Amino acid sequence: MAPPKTSDLCDACDTAQVCTLALRGYGLRRAFAGSIRTIRCFEDIALMRDLLGQPGHGQVLVIDGGGSLAHALFGDIMAEKASRNGWAGLVIYGAIRDCVEIDTIDIGVKALGTVPRRGGRGNGGEVDVPVSFGGVTFTPGLRLVADEDGVI
Repeated sequence: MAPPKTSDLCDACDTAQVCTLALRGYGLRRAFAGSIRTIRCFEDIALMRDLLGQPGHGQVLVIDGGGSLAHALFGDIMAEKASRNGWAGLVIYGAIRDCVEIDTIDIGVKALGTVPRRGGRGNGGEVDVPVSFGGVTFTPGLRLVADEDGVI
């Protein structure tokens, strides 16, 4: 079953938090929804790799990469892993790579854009903490809905 449209949800609830960033959509799932998990990291993929290796149970991973477009936080290998492990999608305040391949995978991804350089490993970060970007605070456990119109 498809998630409700973000525009319909905003019409029904004036207090819905709307991400004001012009995030681009990737993957076969252009609309997705689920309970939020979060990572805060900067140009580092280690925590994301570990978390996407766990069962996703239809959750959405929100990654606060500080808006960096210098290194990709997500690519085709992680997209395959996320899809296999049952994640609904990802919202990334940063860049991805391998967008052509990701567009063939059953996953939903929203990101600022693409860059071919992969992020590093080992700079640390935090998991399941509230993260804020685009005028929204993404709190673990709350519900996120994303489609071609935006993220709420």
